Amino acid sequence: MNMDDNLKKYEELHRKSLNDLEEFWTPIAEKIYWYKKWDKILDDSNPPFYKWFVGGETNTCYNAVDRWAEKFPNKPAYIWYSSELNEERILTYKDLLKEVNKFARVLKDYGVEKGDRIVIYLPMIPEAAIAMLACVRIGAIHSVVFAGFSVRSLGVRIDDSRPKLVICADGGKRGGKEVDLKSIVDETLETTDYKVPHAVVVNRNIVDHKMVEGRDVYWSDLMEKKDEDIFVEPVRVKSTDPSYILYTSGTTGKPKGVVRDTGGHLVALYHSMKSIFNTDTEDVYFATSDIGWVVGHSYIIYGPLFKGCTSIIYEGTPVYPEPNAWFKVIEKYNVNTVFSAPTAFRILRKFDEKYITDNDLSSLQTIYLAGEPLDEATYEWMKRVLGEGIAIVDNYWQTEIFCEKEFLFQTVHRLANISESLWYCPT
Repeated sequence: MNMDDNLKKYEELHRKSLNDLEEFWTPIAEKIYWYKKWDKILDDSNPPFYKWFVGGETNTCYNAVDRWAEKFPNKPAYIWYSSELNEERILTYKDLLKEVNKFARVLKDYGVEKGDRIVIYLPMIPEAAIAMLACVRIGAIHSVVFAGFSVRSLGVRIDDSRPKLVICADGGKRGGKEVDLKSIVDETLETTDYKVPHAVVVNRNIVDHKMVEGRDVYWSDLMEKKDEDIFVEPVRVKSTDPSYILYTSGTTGKPKGVVRDTGGHLVALYHSMKSIFNTDTEDVYFATSDIGWVVGHSYIIYGPLFKGCTSIIYEGTPVYPEPNAWFKVIEKYNVNTVFSAPTAFRILRKFDEKYITDNDLSSLQTIYLAGEPLDEATYEWMKRVLGEGIAIVDNYWQTEIFCEKEFLFQTVHRLANISESLWYCPT
């Protein structure tokens, strides 16, 4: 299909998505597993509180793990690599299903039920993905907090979400330096108004720490007690039920808890993997974000698995121990798609190009960049260094749209001052 045909197909699908929701979304949503099919695609009777696939019942974890564990159990679901520790762990879909079931049983043993909240304060490690999937398996609502946030930031989110337990690690590493996460959690739990009754600690033997008797338990101790073949039935949840809470950064005031639904989340991410990122079931997908951000939720933990892909979970920076860290991952695991941010490549531009060109990047097809505007100089540098065989795509999100509007507003404001005229810039 040539460029003109692609454009015509896009325009046709775009018109259909606006003018005929039933015809557009039905064949897409039917590729998701539903316990009960929806009654209505969209309920827009109370804007802006739109409800998608109303009446439908499904389960996020089943769609991410179970159905693929049945189809190709030995295929890697997650590949974890830490450039900080030079360690890897590969979880096949069968492995992942086993681990998720065990931790789902742990949660249920703590009395966690549908609708309960769990706060996850973990670095980029497999246990984070396992914990998130275990939550949605039993209908619990996870709230992941970026493992770089302070005592105050963590405390605000705990007081607001009132979780039944917190999941944390003793520590992590960033740029070769130890990050003491457990002490942050300990101080937080001493100062919050809401008292969290339980803390599950992933002990990585990175930081010396203390365990609080009666509250803290090691992840490994809990998991070792569970049978290897344990099975926790996925809970049927409504399409309109919440799947997770993710808080805004708080730069404009108190962090706001954004609630994501279940059915709309599933269908949208499933569809985006192929329609936006041209990534299919056989591909390996590498999003360089963090699970503390929505990109990490969407395109490290959930989106690739909704499609049955392999997802890279990467712990580290792009330049440690050397500026070839990402490209070693791409070569070693035959990555097909990378989703990153322009800033990372602006940083990489400062180093010798050999850190990129000395790696075999023949598997890599596309790099998508989002989160901020992609400047022309960085784009041209990437095209030259990576070669014409790798597509560089400027993938607009809300940040880019805001930046464009802000630039337009400032330009118009300057013109208004010059001409002493009144200008209006609609949002």
